Amino acid sequence: MAESLRDPRRRGGSHRHLDGGGDCPGLNAVIRAVVRKGVNRYGHAIVGYTNGWRGVLDNQRRNLTPDNTSGILHRGGTILGSSRTNPFKEERGVERVKETLAKERIECLIAVGGEDTLGVADKLSSEDVPVVGVPKTIDNDLSATDFTFGFNTAVQICTDAIDRLHSTAESHHRVIVLEVMGRHAGWIATYAGIAGGADAILVPERPFDIEQVCEHLRHRHQAGRTFSIVVVAEGATPARGPRQPRPRS
Repeated sequence: MAESLRDPRRRGGSHRHLDGGGDCPGLNAVIRAVVRKGVNRYGHAIVGYTNGWRGVLDNQRRNLTPDNTSGILHRGGTILGSSRTNPFKEERGVERVKETLAKERIECLIAVGGEDTLGVADKLSSEDVPVVGVPKTIDNDLSATDFTFGFNTAVQICTDAIDRLHSTAESHHRVIVLEVMGRHAGWIATYAGIAGGADAILVPERPFDIEQVCEHLRHRHQAGRTFSIVVVAEGATPARGPRQPRPRS
């Protein structure tokens, strides 16, 4: 999300908002809530940095008002755009962030993101940049909150996919493997797998023995079952194999 520009005519301060990382349901709702609360209750001026940290580095922004953020609740993604830019990997990245905030007289930066985005926010905070972090990640892999927004929708979609795969697997007597998001955390795989009635769930936190998995499925079929559904988190790895990190596009 973006923060806001100082407006000398207003009684409040200035804040900016940015969205980083992948998109997920709820981003526009956060933008709308920040704008309405900041403007209507506290008299702040709010601006949004476009395309995540890239917008802060290049000072690409747009003014956010209750009028131009009206009607965005039902829209997916984010009206500000997003990116995976990391200021700490850019030439003079931290200095450019500070220069942008000083130039626009920004009093607080509201960063909405997950592991990568809030990792940057945490480092900037240690550099005396005032930052508020909002936990957004469908992986649900952030501490200090029961659930991150985007997670429940991801589970619902994955559960629907499992439900649809059941009929195909049963009709054709197949073992179907469904890969879901989750680099380092198996929350989506676990919740969706349980809700969808998966027969095996593989998560990054617990390396799996492929022979044990196969034996479990063979035992099911020998007992009369004609199909099986296996849900695998993208970061799951075999017990005897090295963990190979998979890049996110």
